[in-house]
Amino acid sequence: MLTATETATQTIDITDPATGDPVGRFTPATPSQADSAVATARAALVDWRRTPAAERGAALRSAAAALRAGTPELAEIHQRETGRPRDEAVEAIGAGVSTLEQYAELGPVHRGHSLHGAWSATDLMIPEPRGVVVALTPWNDPVAVACGLLGAALVTGNTVVHKPSERCPHTGRRLGELLAESFPDGVLTTLTGAGETGAHLAGHHDVDVVAHVGGVATGRKIAEATARTGAKTLLENGGNDPLLVDGDVDPRWAAEQAALGAFANAGQVCVSVERIYVHQRIATPFLDALAAAAERWSHRLPPLVDRAHRDAVHEHVRQAVDAGAEPLAGGLVPDGPGAWYPATVLSGCTHEMPVLTEETFGPVAPVAVVRDFDEGLVAAASGRYGLAATVLTSDLAHAHEAYRALPVGTVKVNDVFGGAPGGAAQPRGASGTGFGYGPELLDELTTTKVVHLTAPGSA
Repeated sequence: MLTATETATQTIDITDPATGDPVGRFTPATPSQADSAVATARAALVDWRRTPAAERGAALRSAAAALRAGTPELAEIHQRETGRPRDEAVEAIGAGVSTLEQYAELGPVHRGHSLHGAWSATDLMIPEPRGVVVALTPWNDPVAVACGLLGAALVTGNTVVHKPSERCPHTGRRLGELLAESFPDGVLTTLTGAGETGAHLAGHHDVDVVAHVGGVATGRKIAEATARTGAKTLLENGGNDPLLVDGDVDPRWAAEQAALGAFANAGQVCVSVERIYVHQRIATPFLDALAAAAERWSHRLPPLVDRAHRDAVHEHVRQAVDAGAEPLAGGLVPDGPGAWYPATVLSGCTHEMPVLTEETFGPVAPVAVVRDFDEGLVAAASGRYGLAATVLTSDLAHAHEAYRALPVGTVKVNDVFGGAPGGAAQPRGASGTGFGYGPELLDELTTTKVVHLTAPGSA
């Protein structure tokens, strides 16, 4: 990444996290290029917002078809830049296609309301596009997440300047090329850049919405910038998602759920399981089963996105072990090229350890044993994040108490990655603000105009 003292004209090298081989290099967009992209989007907005909703939906369906056709090429780039296995990259791109198709259908039927007034008058509440949207998207799921933000913004009549993460610039750039062919010039622009580019766009005086999926520190800087410009902010900024394991469940099943939640995509999922509280009644068999699962997962984990991220993950593990946590599996940096890291299980963790209180975003399962469900629920509800949480229990009363008490946007009961298609979530606390996907995202990306319409001479 660029530091504060570097210029935007420096090139950035991208390496394959599996092998360490070079993938390519890019030059971040300059401030003047970012200004030009915003100005172009502002000019294109004049006609795009007037385009009939059905035509905007048709353009989005065309973009989805182009993305589907480009899947093999894009999946290869995705794998080489982020380490995501090819089949998982293909699946993620398929999710992006489905998201575009969903918004292509939902956009044209997104509607306002009418209010009853006098016999000769009507009040209309009309949704309108907010304007120019800046979309700052992440490296861990660069296609599906981008398709959600871009699709919802475009189908509701906004124009978009998209800056993908500097960790996967080639993936983001090719995605932008595939989608942009279906829209008029200037409606969708993709800029490759680093933190400076994103900061310039987020603080731009002619931007109406800044949507960001990424880290908390960056999200806070964006919120400060938009507070000055008045732009609307949508933020999904990481989490420290707890998993609460009740004493009445099968410990082996619970361990498989924990492993899936903590180790899928090497823990590089926004709603990964980041901390585990297990009832003392089943703690021993649960930990044994989780350690065994970690050994199996280690043979099929992808690498972390780069070595800098691996260093940060391992630092959390090192600090925990130094403070008394016991590594039951993993916990050592392997020799050889790339950014590999094993599935790691730590027992005896406490809230004095960053591995239990901060987002690690790696294949690490830190575990604390609790006396009972109530103690575990209090611990799970603690902290500054509010993205998601999971509870595993056979007790319906405990399930109800958990979803009521946990201060997060999504609570999953007995399924770490559960959720219906088209669902939405609203993060809280340090995890962000606003709906970032689902039908509700259409509401976020539109603003409402009230029109009072009265027949002449009747007032």
